[in-house]
Formats: sequence, structure tokens, C-alpha cells
Amino acid sequence: MNIRDMNWMQVEAYLQSDDRCVLPLGSVEQHGYMSLCVDQVLAERVAQEAAEPLGVPVFPALPYGLAPYFQAYPGSMTLRVDTYVRVVRELLDGIRRAGFRRVLVVNGHGGNQPAAALAIEYGMDHPEMRIKFHNWWAAPRTMAEVRAVDANASHASWMENFPWTRLPGVPLPAETKPALDMDLLRVLPPAEVRAYVGDGNYGGAYEKPDADMLRIWGIAVEETRALLEGGWGR
Repeated sequence: MNIRDMNWMQVEAYLQSDDRCVLPLGSVEQHGYMSLCVDQVLAERVAQEAAEPLGVPVFPALPYGLAPYFQAYPGSMTLRVDTYVRVVRELLDGIRRAGFRRVLVVNGHGGNQPAAALAIEYGMDHPEMRIKFHNWWAAPRTMAEVRAVDANASHASWMENFPWTRLPGVPLPAETKPALDMDLLRVLPPAEVRAYVGDGNYGGAYEKPDADMLRIWGIAVEETRALLEGGWGR
């Protein structure tokens, strides 16, 4: 269920029998030849497909995240860390006031990790809450399948190129880009990140066959659904 397809009365009725929900986190940032909203699209979609058979409501993805290193790429957005953590905390406050007690946070962007620390802190402040933080693309089975297809896979490469993140009419390079130096990337200011990264791909081919991509996606949905189904400690 999508919250966008429910009214408040339906949410209130749902909470009479279940207290689970999903909050996806995304980012608006360069993804090479793909949409600037790749992380938002993927976090929300994997959450929706995982939750749908269980009837668990999914909130719209928070579109903006933490991407200061991409600020030399037009269209890339970022929040300050303190702003971002405050926004996620206030969203969790609203979820708690509504009556939800078990929250799966499905994160689509590696830079959003401060929200993972917040999830633990929030549980300390509100012991009635159970919050799981899930980097969907890095889950064990999903990442294992990515590596089985091609170990050279990273940001804005083939591993994020699904049918729903491609832009129509945008051709992709045929070559495979060598993996970049991640340690170097972490210390460069935005202008130097752009000069080093170029088109946005951190390393790898630009696309793989849809059969591979859909197999990876199916595993990602299964791993996300498993987190909703169990392991809540009650």
C-alpha cells in the first residue's frame, strides 16, 4: 500500500491490526547518463514491491539527501548533515505520533548513513519503537548477485541501470570504465570530484542485459520483504 493512495481514516483502520510502515530515503544527484533521481526511484520502488503483498503502507521517499561531493554537477542537491538528521527525526516523530511502532527505513543512497546512526538513537529515546535501517543495494544476497554478474560495479554504472532509471533517447557508452580510487574521491572537493570522475560513473560497464538486472532486483525485493516480515524483537 502506498500512503499516497490512502486517506487518514484508512491509515487509522490499518493501525488497529498492524503497526508496520516503510520510509524510503533517496537523493537527487548526478547518476551519469541516468536520472538525477535514481536513488529516490529505486528506494521507493523496492520498498513498494516488498511491502505490497504484506499490505504494509509505504510513505513517499524523502527525495533529498546528503551529496556534497556532487555539487559541481548541475541538478545535484544536498542538505547539511544537521538539517538532514533533523528532517528524518521529525518524519519519525510524525510516524510515531500516528501510531506506527515498527519502521523499516529503506535507504537508496550511501551518503545518507547519518540516518542509520539516528535510527539507533531514536530507539534509545523511544523504546516503544523498532526501527530497521536497510541499505537495499548492499544487502548480502543482492550484493553477492551483483558481484556474480560483474565485480566492477559502482555509482552510476550498470548496477543502477534498471528499466525504470534509464532516460529515453539517451545513448550509453559501450566501454567499461576502470574502477576509480575511492580513497582519493573521499578527500576531493566538488570541482575536483567532477574533474576526476568525468561523466559520473565510478567504474564499470554502463549497462547489462535486462535478465541480469531483473534477477538482481528480484533478490533485492525478497531481502527487503524479509526484513518487514520478521526480526522485530516482539
